[in-house]
Amino acid sequence: MLEKFARYPLTFGPTAIEKLDRLSKHLGGKVELYAKREDCNSGLAFGGNKLRKLEYIIPDAIASNADTLVSIGGVQSNHTRMVAAVAAKIGMKCRLVQESWVPHEDAVYDRVGNILLSRVMGADVRLVDEGFDIGIRKSWEQALEEVKAAGGKPYAIPAGASVHKYGGLGYVGFAEEVRAQERQLGVKFDYIIVCTVTGSTHAGMLVGFAADGRARNVIGIDGSFTPAQTKAQVLSIAQNTADLVELGRDIVEDDVVLIEDYAYPAYGVPSEETKAAIRLSARLEGMITDPVYEGKSMQGMIDLVQKGFFPAGSKVLYAHLGGAPALNGYAYAFRNG
Repeated sequence: MLEKFARYPLTFGPTAIEKLDRLSKHLGGKVELYAKREDCNSGLAFGGNKLRKLEYIIPDAIASNADTLVSIGGVQSNHTRMVAAVAAKIGMKCRLVQESWVPHEDAVYDRVGNILLSRVMGADVRLVDEGFDIGIRKSWEQALEEVKAAGGKPYAIPAGASVHKYGGLGYVGFAEEVRAQERQLGVKFDYIIVCTVTGSTHAGMLVGFAADGRARNVIGIDGSFTPAQTKAQVLSIAQNTADLVELGRDIVEDDVVLIEDYAYPAYGVPSEETKAAIRLSARLEGMITDPVYEGKSMQGMIDLVQKGFFPAGSKVLYAHLGGAPALNGYAYAFRNG
């Protein structure tokens, strides 16, 4: 579905799928759990899901003759880290707006983890005291104008690369990659678990798996704590992406499966249950998840298994989207492990 789109390779290639044997057994052994390791997809600054998206966006940035990538996220944004890494890789400048999306007051929150890496890579990082919202932000629009006023040529990449016209393409590719790996492994996944916030990872998967009738088998675990807005954005991105790839079928609201039960108490703030899920997957599988995204989707998957949401014998693929550097911003919460 993606042959007609330009792609700038930033990843190593297909990401590994591993079976989570110990976690599966710990949860009763009735469901087989697997993880697709998007967190190990590149040598660029610890990788992660945003690189799949950027592979289809960067050709447009280069063609526009831009000299500065301009993006936005929270203080511990995985996305802005990846934009900084890509800018360094392709020789562009980078301007990052980091808003106060998370009501978190760890003493070193704005000096470690993702934001530290962005600074090391040379990004011009600006902290802005504004709260969480997945929509288009005034501070980002202002940053674009400031780059222009200084004589630069900015290229606009929205939060999570999500509402960019090509934001959903990378995870259509994810679905195609999974299908090829299923043939190699001799398995077919009944469900795919993904954390959903700005929406294009989920939306791209939905479109990609719609090609073989599995759109509603993509189970989004809300991490935004603004689920109505998030669900609407997933639907919009999916519909745009379906048109781009000429899917041949309509994407409707019921195709967006978003479970809202695990985002509490707020975006970026881990509950005790999220922290327990992070510890469990680390201690059983040596797999590190973060408090903002993967910890919440891991919590959701664990709870859904325990509740019997997945029929016995189901094969469930957990999309590990990256984000582990953010753990450094939560050092006090995990000071005793």
